[in-house]
Amino acid sequence: MTQRKPVLLIDGSEKSQEAIDLFKSKGIEYVEYDMRKFMESCCGDLPTTKAPSVFAPEGIFKDLDGVKEYVNMERENSPVLSESAYW
Repeated sequence: MTQRKPVLLIDGSEKSQEAIDLFKSKGIEYVEYDMRKFMESCCGDLPTTKAPSVFAPEGIFKDLDGVKEYVNMERENSPVLSESAYW
C-alpha cells in the first residue's frame, strides 16, 4: 500500500518558502499546491485557509508553526491516521 503524501499549501510568501525549505531539509516527500493558481483558475479565494499549511494523514497543521510541528514529528512506518486523513 502506498502511503499518502502530505499536501503543502503555499502562496508565494516568505513563510511559504520557509515551509518548502523545511520539507526539503527533512527529505519529506510532499505535494505542493500553490493557492494563487487556485484563485486564477477556479472559483476565487480560499478565505479560511492560511498558507503555509499542511494537510496530511497525521492531521491538519496551519501556518508556519504548524508546518514546523509537522516536519519535526516522529514518523513511524505505519502512522496512526487521524480523522482528518479522510478529507
